[in-house]
Amino acid sequence: MVRLPAVAGSFYPSNAAELSAQIREHATPQKGSTTRSVKACLVPHAGLMYSGHVAGAVFSSIRVPKKVVILGVRHRPPGSPAAIISNGAFRTPLGDAQIDHELAEKLRIACPQLTEDTVAHSKEHSLEVEIPFLQVLNPDFHFVPIALGTAHFETLVSAGEAIGSVLAAEKQEVLLVTSSDMNHYEDDSTTRIKDRKAIQQLLSMDARGLYDTCRNEEISMCGLGPAVAMLTALHILQANKAELIRYATSADRAGDPAAVVGYAGMLFW
Repeated sequence: MVRLPAVAGSFYPSNAAELSAQIREHATPQKGSTTRSVKACLVPHAGLMYSGHVAGAVFSSIRVPKKVVILGVRHRPPGSPAAIISNGAFRTPLGDAQIDHELAEKLRIACPQLTEDTVAHSKEHSLEVEIPFLQVLNPDFHFVPIALGTAHFETLVSAGEAIGSVLAAEKQEVLLVTSSDMNHYEDDSTTRIKDRKAIQQLLSMDARGLYDTCRNEEISMCGLGPAVAMLTALHILQANKAELIRYATSADRAGDPAAVVGYAGMLFW
């Protein structure tokens, strides 16, 4: 199965040369900087023109290993609320990114709530927009695509525990990429205040705190489910450090502060 691109030409260029050039522009390390290995990262998934500089700041600061798990969002209703694809590839203008069948099978067995479902992934952009960054930085990478909705907290914890247990048993390094934008469609000032509260919980690596804060403060972080699962997995992986690499809102690039989306780029190790 080859999952065809759903947002090429809108979220990012459909021309391979143009796309590669934009990715390299966003993800070129600063002179004198060094890359490092991390266990996970949080990156936005809006169009490159809005959030590419935030995602690029994250990806340019890390070493991308051969194995990657991408936790994306369930923006659209069709399909399973916890969807995995275990075979095939995702196609972008840069070529086909191969799915790691062996790792996908381990995750699917460890986490019974994950359903083999191509429908849920067919139009979902949150995973797709991260793949060109990975293709440019490590053309040999293989990955597992997982799309999670914002389910009950206990369900997300269960998924995170399963993911963490599988990754802890892997002999090779695995990067957990969590795709999420932050608060949506409020004014710039409100969004920055709300996002600061969510980011503080992420920096504290507090899954329960992040979930409750987003619910209680009405922070419309679309990747809340994947982020809770990630933080849960990181505890099993004995990660205890987090860093905010870059924060921005769409107003920084689009110029309209009346209704913005927030973007956070973070590392965890």
